[in-house]
Amino acid sequence: MGIEEYGGGQQSQDVLVVTTNDVPGYRVDRVIGEVFGLTVRSRHIGSQIGAGLKSLVGGELKGLTKTLVETRNQAMERLIEQARSRGANAVLMFRFDVTEAADVGTEVCAYGTAVVISPHA
Repeated sequence: MGIEEYGGGQQSQDVLVVTTNDVPGYRVDRVIGEVFGLTVRSRHIGSQIGAGLKSLVGGELKGLTKTLVETRNQAMERLIEQARSRGANAVLMFRFDVTEAADVGTEVCAYGTAVVISPHA
């Protein structure tokens, strides 16, 4: 597996997503409000058994890592879709929240503040 399978990040060109409170060279023209993207994933029995065996000897659980990356990317895509549908061209203060969902899966929530930005004149 290549490194591209273990990374994530922004794919959208029309909605900028940043973890900062502002974007250098841009001003916030309008705050739209909180947006989020949510997904819950469960692991299949094969990966649970494999992860249990791997934990006995130690090391990275590559299948689980790949699944979490895919899950985070899906949550981020949903966040971007929601921001775009509300008229935003940027999301500030972007964060992820990851929790266990009743021992049956992992909940990943991507959230931030949707805004409209424009370059400083």
